[in-house]
Amino acid sequence: VQLQAFGGGLVQAGGSLRLSCIASGRSFSNYVMGWFRQAPGKEREFVAGISGGGSSTYYADSVKGRFTISRDNAKNTVYLQMNSLKYEDTALYYCAADRRVFGIASMAPSYEVWGQGTQVTVSS
Repeated sequence: VQLQAFGGGLVQAGGSLRLSCIASGRSFSNYVMGWFRQAPGKEREFVAGISGGGSSTYYADSVKGRFTISRDNAKNTVYLQMNSLKYEDTALYYCAADRRVFGIASMAPSYEVWGQGTQVTVSS
């Protein structure tokens, strides 16, 4: 599977953005999908993950209640709806795929396929 993320941009604090990640290839529903982000000078960090069927989700504490991950397997697409954005959400956001059977990993090395990043910039 190959991934392409888009939807980033410049937004004021308190605003919203929706990121999308489209997968090409087969068996998209077999993959746990995750969103990660990396700010300048910082390590890549887990943001949210969703199981293959979409019934389970997992969020970093820093985004819980503000971000929502979802997927449409018919469209081979995973989304990240980001509300109440804060300056500290500014980062390059990546989508990633993990072909696991159980659970949602929050560690980047668990994910086998990565898309290119999409920049999210939140102005204060």
